[in-house]
Amino acid sequence: MTTPDGPRSSPASRGRGPRPEPFWAAYSDEELLGLRFRDLRLSIRGTELEHRIRDVNADLGARGLVFRPHFWLSDEWFTPDGVAGVAIPFYLGHPRLMKLEEKMMLEVEGGTRDWCLRILRHEVGHAIDNAYRLHRLKAWRQVFGKASVPYPDFYMPKPFSKRFVLHLDSWYAQSHPVEDFAETFAVWLTPGFDWRARYKGWPALKKLEYVDALMAQIAGHQPKIRKRTQVDHIRNLSKTLGEHYAEKRSRYGTHYPDFYDRDLRKLFSDAPEHAGNELAARFLRRHRREILLLVARWTGEYQYRIDRVFADMTQRCRELRLRLARGADETRMEAAILLTVQTMNYLHSGHHQIVM
Repeated sequence: MTTPDGPRSSPASRGRGPRPEPFWAAYSDEELLGLRFRDLRLSIRGTELEHRIRDVNADLGARGLVFRPHFWLSDEWFTPDGVAGVAIPFYLGHPRLMKLEEKMMLEVEGGTRDWCLRILRHEVGHAIDNAYRLHRLKAWRQVFGKASVPYPDFYMPKPFSKRFVLHLDSWYAQSHPVEDFAETFAVWLTPGFDWRARYKGWPALKKLEYVDALMAQIAGHQPKIRKRTQVDHIRNLSKTLGEHYAEKRSRYGTHYPDFYDRDLRKLFSDAPEHAGNELAARFLRRHRREILLLVARWTGEYQYRIDRVFADMTQRCRELRLRLARGADETRMEAAILLTVQTMNYLHSGHHQIVM
């Protein structure tokens, strides 16, 4: 994939010969979905991930930190409790798998250089927390709260709160004290970012200043946890990619907000005078991609989840035999606004799911 900075040469082209393509590189989607994770025989070596990991390690070194997390490929992004390392999703290990991820989930989480680095910095926040057991510090608990608080299945973000930094989408710092720390650390670690100016006057600035002081304390010190545990490495996973995506799509597609007929009738119409106009369902299908991209940008929600709601909206328009009642450009924008409003209602209802 092309990064925001344009095409880049892979690490394999700098000092190593290109790695041979895996046997499954030319497989169809159906054939790939039948493979087990351990059949992929992937590694981080020789991929663009090597370069991105090197960038994050350089960021750590520039701050005087000797800690270097370890990384491995798994089925998702995560940092296990008590482990000073980060699992990276398998699909970032090969362009063919990124295409499959986009086909199945409508987007590739971490698929661009900037996006990948943002997630890596967040996960490294978890890893350094584990490595030095920072969450056990009294001052850490006073700033962020108790790490022992159970993770909620859902959380209700407050989009305009200034008590939390903004790094990943969906106001993720608000989901749990541990995520609050990881997000704050990620903002602090980002090179060239003037967080003091950006968060001036925000209560979140005190958290950033605490992290800055805390990192100065541990700079030059080796971590307490140095074991390189790799949880759910893909070489140990017998689950098929098909089973993985069935579970993932189910997880991202639950708890949709209700679409009320009255909202749709405000946008479209079943009045006789509009009987010759295009069916609303057909119009929505034609403009699906641009509407999803627009709403995803506005809300920070995953396109797959928005698409499930969008599918419900389209189906209900079909059942009601609704048709266009205004111009295409206006209708397209109003449809995006309606979908955005329903998504925001969903977020504020307390049903924003923890997914990382």
